[in-house]
Amino acid sequence: MGLALTELTVSHFRSHKLARLSLDGRPVAIHGPNGAGKTNILEAVSLFSPGRGLRRASAAEMTRRPEALGWKLSGVLEAQDRRFEIETWSEGGAARQVRIDGKSASQIDLGRLTRVVWLVPSMDRLWIEGAEGRRRFLDRMALSFEPSHAEAALTFEKAMRERNRLLKDQVRDSHWYGALEGQMAEAGHRIHTARVAALGHLREAQDRAETAFPSADLELAQIEGEMPETAEGLRAALAESRLRDLAAGRSLVGPHRTDLLGVYAAKGVPARDCSTGEQKALLVSLILSNARALARMIGAPPIVLLDEVSAHLDAARRAALYDEICALGAQAWMTGTGPELFAELGDRAQAVEVRETDGISQVSGP
Repeated sequence: MGLALTELTVSHFRSHKLARLSLDGRPVAIHGPNGAGKTNILEAVSLFSPGRGLRRASAAEMTRRPEALGWKLSGVLEAQDRRFEIETWSEGGAARQVRIDGKSASQIDLGRLTRVVWLVPSMDRLWIEGAEGRRRFLDRMALSFEPSHAEAALTFEKAMRERNRLLKDQVRDSHWYGALEGQMAEAGHRIHTARVAALGHLREAQDRAETAFPSADLELAQIEGEMPETAEGLRAALAESRLRDLAAGRSLVGPHRTDLLGVYAAKGVPARDCSTGEQKALLVSLILSNARALARMIGAPPIVLLDEVSAHLDAARRAALYDEICALGAQAWMTGTGPELFAELGDRAQAVEVRETDGISQVSGP
């Protein structure tokens, strides 16, 4: 068994007042009608990793209404022959807290312990929407390889917000900018380095795999100019750009100006120009590559979350996906509207049904 949640308890989270699952490490096939709360279960599992979860929601948004008492998730994580009891919760909309084996822990501690990757329907338009979504997609992958990536991103964002405030206020005194640009440079360089490393891991995983899903050629590109390769270079570029940034009222240099470009390798076609089905297949390929790379790096595949996984996949590709997940040995949590969508899995998966009764989500399964 790789990484797996073998016990999960969800309390006052989204539509679930209380739900408990006991699992054995096999993939988990969750079915039920739209709106019953299937994605809420996946979101709960995603919070066993650093960050804001697969919906990027605030802690307050996750609490069950109308009670708004706060929420709590607890689980037993099996990781490389060890067992960890993990709790994460929020009270009164406050930032979520983490406890591992009864001791307070940081989200970075959580990231060193467990790795979770996911694919959700909102990502289906990844290649045809703005660069921000592609950066988030890449940063989530970078975070799976390097848990401290989130810390660098937060440091950069905080310093950039302060610098942008100075720019909007038309502050011209260079002394106000020096320390902020130093923080942006150091954190920005760490962000860029982690992104480049993540792409390297993905390329290697794609090259090693024989898969039914198409590989993607990936590269980083700057929306304008070039990303300096060193922290000192980025600091100099920020200083040089001050006059232009003053005119724009915002920072125009840094990793926040990066885009992720993808090409369907076998056809040489940019991902944005591929069919909807091809774009979905490329995304599945990248998630599988992420999982393979992590399995090679940490000795166990991550937990994989696949929401409405059958959308835009024909029966053959769906069966191929299930075969690859099982061959990888990953505990994949997958959702669909009916059990027939998981028929190809047979007894290789555990079935969970989610339904709504009197306005309350009910979960039944192992």
